[in-house]
Amino acid sequence: MTSLLTRPSSIRSTFAGAVPLRIGVIGYGYWGPNLARNIASHAGTELAAIADLSPKRLAGARAAHPGAWLTADVRELLADPEIDAVVVATPPETHHDLVVRALESGKHVLVEKPLATTIADAEEMVDLARRCGRTLSVDHTFLFTGAVRRMKRYFEAGEVGDVYYYDSTRINLGLFQHQTNVIWDLAPHDISIMLHLIDDPVRSVSAVGARHVDANVENIAYLTLQFEGPMLAHFHVNWLAPTKVRRTIIGGSKKMLVYDDGEASEKLKVYDSGAKLCATDEDIYRTLVEYRTGDVLAPRLEKAEALAVEVAHFENVVRGLEAPLSGGELGLKVVRIIEAAQRSLLSGGHPVEVAA
Repeated sequence: MTSLLTRPSSIRSTFAGAVPLRIGVIGYGYWGPNLARNIASHAGTELAAIADLSPKRLAGARAAHPGAWLTADVRELLADPEIDAVVVATPPETHHDLVVRALESGKHVLVEKPLATTIADAEEMVDLARRCGRTLSVDHTFLFTGAVRRMKRYFEAGEVGDVYYYDSTRINLGLFQHQTNVIWDLAPHDISIMLHLIDDPVRSVSAVGARHVDANVENIAYLTLQFEGPMLAHFHVNWLAPTKVRRTIIGGSKKMLVYDDGEASEKLKVYDSGAKLCATDEDIYRTLVEYRTGDVLAPRLEKAEALAVEVAHFENVVRGLEAPLSGGELGLKVVRIIEAAQRSLLSGGHPVEVAA
């Protein structure tokens, strides 16, 4: 079985000679056009249909993809037996209904993050996909970037060592949303990356935030995640920052990683740095901190667009050639953490246990 994780340069179908997987896109707003473009350009998939309620958006879809069938009625798309899978690129509050209907129609599903807006809805979707024997994947796009794929290889090889902390900042000016807050919008990106890299289960979440523009929606928040062991994770998300920052620092006992998605070239740097206590010869009861500052490596990363890699991976998952990198189970874990953070936010920052 070929793995896109171990062979990141491969973004083509591993099922050579197969009939292309016919995919319909539901929602052609902010992210839908990017997904549609990559589906149309991948050799193993065919952009069969696009559904959207907006005539203006459908007109844009017609200009970009004249060969795709367009409809304003999602029921027509789901009823088409020749469509193998659907991509749901609609607001989070619509995910549960659309995914359930798609799975019940016999379609494989790739849905935008977050998987759902409640744990109960996410659990139902995962269980239904299992019972229907259909693929349910979540569009955690950053898992398919060259930097995250390379970081995963460092973790799998044991080169990071024990993880001490995970510190992430994702801030920018906008896009403000009225149906959801900044935690539900931005935090799933970095939480999904952390869960992908680190196996330790999250025990509890503390979250504080503030509302500066919309009295009903938090535009800035800080999340602290506690684990069973000494590891600590911290996430800063903000819609009201003057600059765009996407930076993650991971401190390990062997190596430290800095992933800066805002960098044009050196997005990932690996530091051979650390610290440990050591006893002195003069006094065995005294200890000193011994620092290790070694080389800094900026590894070469694959340049393939993350969505292109993700579409190829989704096709191979549907064909049974690969295990899902961002399946419904991962999406459910993200929702459990985000819902705990939301409850903590409403309680003034008190720690909330993450549902098992």
